[in-house]
Amino acid sequence: MSNINLKTDWQKLASLPADVRDVLTTNKGLTFPVNRAELIDLALGGAGNKSFDVIYDIPGKGPYHEANVVKCRNGLSVNYTEIYMRRRDPDCTVLGDEKPTDRVRFNDRFGYEFGKVRGETFDWLKNQELIVLPFMLGETNYGALMVGPKNAGFFAGALADLQGMVDPCNLPADFNIRCVIYLAPPFRHTHFDGKQLVVHNRMEDVHEIFSYNLYPGPSAKKGVYGVLLSIGEKEKWLTLHAATVQAVTPYDNVTTIMHEGASGSGKSEMLEYVHRQSDGRLLIGEHVKTGAKRILAMNQSCTLHPVTDDMAMCSHEIQEGNSGYVHACDAERAWFVRLNHITHYGTDPHLEKITIQPKEPLLFLNMDGVQDSTVLIWEHTFDVEDNRPCPNPRVVMPRHFMPGYVDGAVEVHFRNFGIRTPPCFKENPTYGVVGFLHVLPPALGWLWRLVSPRGHDNPSITAGGGLTSEGVGSYWPFATGRLVDHANLLLKQIQETYNVRYTLTPNQNVGAYKVSFMPQWVAREYLARRGTAKFKPDSLIAARCPLLGYTLSQMQIEGRFLPSDFLRVDEQPEVGPEGYDAGAKYLKEFFERELQKFKHPELADVGSKIIQCCLDGGSVTDYEALL
Repeated sequence: MSNINLKTDWQKLASLPADVRDVLTTNKGLTFPVNRAELIDLALGGAGNKSFDVIYDIPGKGPYHEANVVKCRNGLSVNYTEIYMRRRDPDCTVLGDEKPTDRVRFNDRFGYEFGKVRGETFDWLKNQELIVLPFMLGETNYGALMVGPKNAGFFAGALADLQGMVDPCNLPADFNIRCVIYLAPPFRHTHFDGKQLVVHNRMEDVHEIFSYNLYPGPSAKKGVYGVLLSIGEKEKWLTLHAATVQAVTPYDNVTTIMHEGASGSGKSEMLEYVHRQSDGRLLIGEHVKTGAKRILAMNQSCTLHPVTDDMAMCSHEIQEGNSGYVHACDAERAWFVRLNHITHYGTDPHLEKITIQPKEPLLFLNMDGVQDSTVLIWEHTFDVEDNRPCPNPRVVMPRHFMPGYVDGAVEVHFRNFGIRTPPCFKENPTYGVVGFLHVLPPALGWLWRLVSPRGHDNPSITAGGGLTSEGVGSYWPFATGRLVDHANLLLKQIQETYNVRYTLTPNQNVGAYKVSFMPQWVAREYLARRGTAKFKPDSLIAARCPLLGYTLSQMQIEGRFLPSDFLRVDEQPEVGPEGYDAGAKYLKEFFERELQKFKHPELADVGSKIIQCCLDGGSVTDYEALL
């Protein structure tokens, strides 16, 4: 079958939805970018420009400056004029259709049918110069299109890097369009009180995403994630919210670790080499009040081979029979790497080298980029109103820029879950009682994925503090279906991959100590050295809080032992048993509250028993007996 040149013969594309055909017929001009270089020129408003202001005329408001794009030596620096637009709003996704869902519907939130705004969106697009960008949906055979205003070239560039653009001049005639992203930034002002909004509209043959803001996180990235989750619901497979890395020990042992969790829980950090002090040692903790430091000497680190950064596809096609392990591949072509923890030169030489001297220009968001200078990843845009650096600086990093990256599916040995934890003291107890590493029975691994805590001081989203849930699988903010269906899919996956082991690591704080992401880095080194060897019964101790499974009796790396009070936080004198129990109670109440929404008649029977075990205050051995 011959291919189609979309630039000249888009009318011949059989799968082109009627509404897209209508918009492409009536407009003020069409641009079909063919490569990254052309997208960079579009982002700057044309070849030869060194800066560009993204401005829209808002009825009743006049010209509104949304963002500024600056050409730097190592890429483009994009900054939003509003602090609010520099992070994803966790409540920005709504459903525009009437198919089954547990998500908020457009008409319930706004009081009228989405069809009205949908038609107005098409009318607005017809009066614009447009970019049309074909791309693929993860590692599937399904295609997609983005249609948006030409002056949003940086958004199109981010999407092209993240999802993998397809050459419009050589498009397969059977290109199967299952998704269309429509971009209309002014509508957040004219229709939605200046708020971010992304509307998913699931039609019979195509999944529409209407992006009414220019921050690519909720649509170009998480919106596409939602489409993959929707496809997976129908075909009974999952795209996990996870970073995956193959850790190769100094002795050439290869262990694959998948790190799951809510936004901000350390997924991108799991792909980073452990951060060292100037003398090569590890600062594993600094006392919040006294500044006393805990140091660990570790001469050699594992070599890292990144597999996935955020979206791990586990489709049927890549599973290997009855191996007992889950197999995953990357659903993205680039990674949306957060840089807020890179605060000074030398923090992460590995990442600094890649970004300062990239193979091709990179796209930076919320960075202090100056025209013709080099964007430095420790220089973040300053949020003047909040009087602090932006907590969500990002770089869009094409996967093939990462040294040693793995292309294709891998067998996963450990599934780790990350949680952001606050400091904990006996006079001010919190849920910061999680030790450096916990080993979880599979039933508890499933429960943690149901409640998916966002945790302490989340830098990725705009909503506040406290312990809140990111929802089932930690991907619920991007999903479009029902909670019970995803709970069952996760449970079935855990049951079928019986050789996988489950662990839990905190980040930010452990009891009285600030630890950054050190627990997951140290745990990665430890687990990689252990490989798939089973834990001996005397090497595990039931945690004081049953929801935390087991702690290690001791944790030794390269002949050095981790302090025991970093494994069992109740041993820290600043916390003690009383502070620990008060924090554990907070955690238990959170689980009990969040698990109520999964008490559904269609939940698998064993799932109902696991939830009831939690509500009844079951022990870790009770969880082991259930699954």
